[in-house]
Amino acid sequence: MAAADLMVVVLDLVLKQIPMAYREQFSFLYAVHVCNIHAVLVYAATDCSVWFTVGFTFDRFMHICCQKLRTKYVTDRTVVVALGTVTVFSCLKNVFWYFMFTGEYHLDYAPWFCRERDGVLRSVVWAVIEFLHFLLTPGIPFCLILLLNAFTTRHVLVTSRARRRLRTASTENIRDPEMESRRKSLVLLLVISGNFILLWGVYMIYNIWGRMYDLGYQSSFPPNFLQELGFMLQLLSCCTNTALYAVTQTKFREQLKDTAKSPFTLLANFLA
Repeated sequence: MAAADLMVVVLDLVLKQIPMAYREQFSFLYAVHVCNIHAVLVYAATDCSVWFTVGFTFDRFMHICCQKLRTKYVTDRTVVVALGTVTVFSCLKNVFWYFMFTGEYHLDYAPWFCRERDGVLRSVVWAVIEFLHFLLTPGIPFCLILLLNAFTTRHVLVTSRARRRLRTASTENIRDPEMESRRKSLVLLLVISGNFILLWGVYMIYNIWGRMYDLGYQSSFPPNFLQELGFMLQLLSCCTNTALYAVTQTKFREQLKDTAKSPFTLLANFLA
């Protein structure tokens, strides 16, 4: 998940801006279909980032709610197959962007970066393909994350109530690490679900609104700031889930502290 998020940052935030900032140096790109390939890679990396988040959410669901099934089905081999399948499917799914765009970069500092082919914007066929694309990412992932987190939340609440009933009056006021861990997991799940829908919501609204306008439906064109805001939040969503999942883990924080202390430890040992 972290690797996919890093690819999104490199492909969508770094490499996309270079030909826009240095127009003259990259004028040769007009004769080469680099932008088409770039578009396929950007959307494939974004799909991997989103679906790896779904896979990680499913993994947490299995570990918390289905411990018997976890030992049988959640293995290293299963994880490798799942990640490989998602990666291959994401690349194949986004090949259509190669044929939808021209090879020319749209060098005007706008959020988009490849020019569409003639007739694409008002084509019903291309519109259906785009709607299916947005249904698969992020429509279905959001539903799956929300559903899995809802089941996990229900399981945590039910088991927590049962645990409280089983505790005797003599130990009622003693600190319960298990309950605290479950409360932290519950908060994390709610934050992940809310984060995903809020950061992808503007992007989805703009794309559907703008596509309906291009097809001739009587409505005003969405404002430009909505597009820029949607792209910014959508790119941010590809980074926040990894940070949220990692920073909330105690072992990760401990390793991060050890890494920060290691230069000083080596220096102290050297001076000693």
